[in-house]
Amino acid sequence: MKRENIELLIPASSLEVLKVAVIYGADAVYIGGEAFGLRAKAKNFTLEEMAEGVRFAHERGVKVYVTANILAHNYDLDGAEKYFRELDEKVHPDALIISDPGLFDIARRTVPDMDIHISTQANNTNYGTYNFWHRMGASRVVTARELSLEEIKQIRANIPKDMEIETFVHGAMCISYSGRCLLSSFMAGRDANKGACTHPCRWKYYLMEESRPGEYMPVYENERGTYIFNSKDLCMIEHIPELVEAGINSFKVEGRMKTALYVATVARTYRLAIDDYLESGERYQSRIPFYKEEIAKCTYRRYTTGFFFGRPDSETQIYDSNTYVNEYTYLGIVEKEADGRFCIEQRNKFCVGEEIEVMKPDGTNMKLTVKALTDEDGRTLESVPHPRQKIYIDLGAGLDSFDILRRKQG
Repeated sequence: MKRENIELLIPASSLEVLKVAVIYGADAVYIGGEAFGLRAKAKNFTLEEMAEGVRFAHERGVKVYVTANILAHNYDLDGAEKYFRELDEKVHPDALIISDPGLFDIARRTVPDMDIHISTQANNTNYGTYNFWHRMGASRVVTARELSLEEIKQIRANIPKDMEIETFVHGAMCISYSGRCLLSSFMAGRDANKGACTHPCRWKYYLMEESRPGEYMPVYENERGTYIFNSKDLCMIEHIPELVEAGINSFKVEGRMKTALYVATVARTYRLAIDDYLESGERYQSRIPFYKEEIAKCTYRRYTTGFFFGRPDSETQIYDSNTYVNEYTYLGIVEKEADGRFCIEQRNKFCVGEEIEVMKPDGTNMKLTVKALTDEDGRTLESVPHPRQKIYIDLGAGLDSFDILRRKQG
């Protein structure tokens, strides 16, 4: 198996995060514009930002896909043709990600030369569905998250070789079938299928005690209850061989709401694991403890393998809280060097004398002590408490653009 046959597909919530994803090992990045995407609360991209991001990625041999995967209503259709033409003429993405047949039809007519990928929101659970979308002109279909590896193997065996399979291998799991959820609409008036999910699956619930025998027991949110819908996060870093053997073309990471530190950590770890496996199965197996240690340095809700090895049970849920495991704090990204000083835009407070870790794209981590801090005017600082403050840092070692600074908590 060659590297070019396996794509690592990473999410990006902003132009900065897109650049981080590219630098830290993505083969492709998926982003959302200001319309038709399922992450309305993400920063998302203007057309100008998308165009800049595509240029940055293409200069480095990385593809960019744009999401247009809402479940469209009548009033959504009028603007779709104009939006797709603007993407084609001004942005030049490598593909659109679509779930709705109406939007798919508009895209095929409007931008016939652009690749279209069918989103997991379309509930793609069998090879008949794949063959249908292949006949319609789609080049790739994203598997439903409810499929096992054995089912994905069966799909691979029953579809044309040029039809690509994309599968989520890491990130948050939705409690509803392939993300088609009505909880948010019912409980908060915000439609998850239009990108406005309020994540009721992460809320705390309890059962009403006054329900009589034989009646349905109503469920309410309350501080005395349980997190009955709260799934662990998916992580397949220990199962790269099985993913490759199943015939999956694109390994997809969830997280278009995540920070640059999350994206860099996950992208770099999967990049190293995939490349190690393709070079040598023995090397990959020997480095699994390192991958596990690294992948735990981003925020997560404890890990599960989801549906890949059979139907999940109660062990895949977290009933006692909805908090993340968060062992590292994101401090900033190195932007440039000036007279031996390294500029970052600070994201969380840290001080002179603290030990921090520098994370490099090649997999190297350096533990260094903060020797000095200055502001943009050269004034000496003992700490940097103000978020997004531009500062210059001296760690007693050379740094490179896109190095990420993080600090272990506690």
